[in-house]
Amino acid sequence: MQKYFYPLVENPYRKKDIDEGIKVLKSRRLTTGLLTTKFQNTFSNKIKTNYSLLVNSGSSANLLAMQCLINPYRKKRLKSGDEVLIPALCWSTSLWPIVQTGLKPKFVDIDINTLNIDLVDLEKKISKKTKAIILVHVLGNCTNMNQLMRIKRKYNLILIEDTCESLGTKYKNKYLGTYGEFSSFSFYSSHQISSGEGGMVCCKNEEDFEILKALRSHGWSRGLKNEKTISDKNQNLDKRFIFYNSGFNLRSTDIAASIGLSQFKDLQKFIRNRTINRNLINREIKSNLKVSQNFNILKQNNHVKASWFGIPIIISKKLLRKNVIKKLEKYGVETRPIISGNFLKQPSVKKYKLSKSTNMKNAELVNNKGFFIGLPTKKIEKKIIKKLVKSLEKSI
Repeated sequence: MQKYFYPLVENPYRKKDIDEGIKVLKSRRLTTGLLTTKFQNTFSNKIKTNYSLLVNSGSSANLLAMQCLINPYRKKRLKSGDEVLIPALCWSTSLWPIVQTGLKPKFVDIDINTLNIDLVDLEKKISKKTKAIILVHVLGNCTNMNQLMRIKRKYNLILIEDTCESLGTKYKNKYLGTYGEFSSFSFYSSHQISSGEGGMVCCKNEEDFEILKALRSHGWSRGLKNEKTISDKNQNLDKRFIFYNSGFNLRSTDIAASIGLSQFKDLQKFIRNRTINRNLINREIKSNLKVSQNFNILKQNNHVKASWFGIPIIISKKLLRKNVIKKLEKYGVETRPIISGNFLKQPSVKKYKLSKSTNMKNAELVNNKGFFIGLPTKKIEKKIIKKLVKSLEKSI
């Protein structure tokens, strides 16, 4: 197995995080419980979301948001074939919940300067069938949210924010994940905070929250606000096992909640450390003329106070991405595509015939010339930064 001196992610768990998980194990109350509720409430209070629901992944959070949009208990629900706009630079489970819900994805190109959705192309793609946008906030950066919200209001669109990579980022002092009707967050190991696996789905109103709760847990009436009313109307059924809605089992555990909550309390500290590390790496790159001329580091968008996930890099036109990546991996620098590159290139999109459009020049550029490296939460030693930049130089 390749030994990396600069991996994508180092073990993010501190002793106090593990200790909180051990407390739950010793209590023998492991599944969704009081700590899950506490994490949900703490999250809502900090991020300023109205309602938060802990699930087993950010992918499940996206699935629940999309399923809520078509649910028969929702007064204003979407119909089969309605269009949902999505950036071509996205993750698999940003896209597939649209398809799995019976809605139609329509791809939008990205802005090469921010890697986020191109707002000009976005508006061009809106049709009478367009009902929603799923916005992927890329690696801690975001688009011009004021302009995006003007487009949303103008065309009366529903907004789902995939904030899985950008927990803690603010646009004009307002947290990402609080603009749309729904938002998703991920607590996977490489993210700003981690609970091993886990995620959060957030929404603006109680009607949606009640639907999300039922969908998360089998469609049960358990724990719903109108649980007693449902029971009274179905007295021929065991009130403990009334299936009020369709459903999945996407619950998390109190073990994950305890670890996630422990990390979440230090989110601002983690953001500061990542920002410091990023600035140190940027400074070292700029001091090396050869590297700075061949590797372009993504800049923070205007009015954004970023919570950086990683360091996305676009290489110069004269370099072949595969050669650069091969050399970096050889020298001990672990890399990966920026999200998944241009998702229209993925075989699953072709197999399911999701798009006829091929004109995604900026997403294609990222696909062919982009990669990203990790950004540790712990302070990086100067010698590691120098070695990283030297590796970049040797890969040219």
